[in-house]
Amino acid sequence: MLNSTQNHTALVFAECSDGKLRRVALEALGIARRLAQDGGAVHAVLAGGESAARSAAAAELAARGAGVVHVIDDPALALFAPEAYAAAIGAAAAAVGPSVIVLGHTAVGRELAPRVAAALRAGHIADVTAVETTDGGDAVFTRPLYAGKAFERRRFLPGSPWVITVRPNNLPIADLVPEDRKGIIAALPFTAPPLRATIRSIARKVGGGVDLSEADVIVAGGRGVRSAAGFAPLEALASTLGGAVGASRGACDAGYCDYSLQIGQTGKTVTPKLYIACGISGAIQHLAGMSQSRVIVAINKDPEAPIFSVADYGIVGDLFEIVPLLTKRFQHFLAQPGD
Repeated sequence: MLNSTQNHTALVFAECSDGKLRRVALEALGIARRLAQDGGAVHAVLAGGESAARSAAAAELAARGAGVVHVIDDPALALFAPEAYAAAIGAAAAAVGPSVIVLGHTAVGRELAPRVAAALRAGHIADVTAVETTDGGDAVFTRPLYAGKAFERRRFLPGSPWVITVRPNNLPIADLVPEDRKGIIAALPFTAPPLRATIRSIARKVGGGVDLSEADVIVAGGRGVRSAAGFAPLEALASTLGGAVGASRGACDAGYCDYSLQIGQTGKTVTPKLYIACGISGAIQHLAGMSQSRVIVAINKDPEAPIFSVADYGIVGDLFEIVPLLTKRFQHFLAQPGD
């Protein structure tokens, strides 16, 4: 096991989206630095088909404590292909020899982590939301079970590497390091293995500018929005707060919005600092995807709606009256000097 009497090497898979570093990559880096402890080495790997688009990402990783940022370029990595990306992480692991590999618990991380763990015969703990250290210096990882109704604390057995995925928005990002401690950026030779499947293109749905899984503020709508047009006031509030718009499965099933916005047991799991539920009754499947939010505000005409049982603040009333008032109030507050 990792403990305070040993130095360890950690490797972070730094996930990017459209050439930009995802915040969860910096959260993973923060955990890697903590697990490596004083004297341990921390590495990061950036994989893709074009290094120029990722130069800023590599520089930020180096500035936040990655001792070496390994950049892997190969045409097979231009689009996300699980086999190719798993092989790229494997190549970085072969060069570094890590005892810990950390990824974000995203769609990409969930796909890659089991492949990497199997290839390296490593232990794997997924969806980590907290890490603590025992009196003996061992690391203990907390992860949710049963849609957040329970939590388990797990640790690794000795003798094999670790593969960990961390849930976005639950752990602090890595701090900046002094100028003289910034890491270096180096190209890592890599040739993609023969692939059983080749990705030719990816059709992307056009959404908002803020990723739901990493948003600090989410304004979500349910069947109570009544129509696709009913999401307009929610979008205005989310835009004012710099947040993202989400939805319950009921709203998606009714055709009010795209399923890419769905939050819940069969959609995305989110943990923003502020979750505003508008016209959402609070079915258990929806609560499974958002109940771990830091602050929950519920707006619903039904005072008996289950959503109020998990809400920190509840407003009984018509969302079409309340949401525009909230938007105006926030706009006025944010426009004040110094705010």
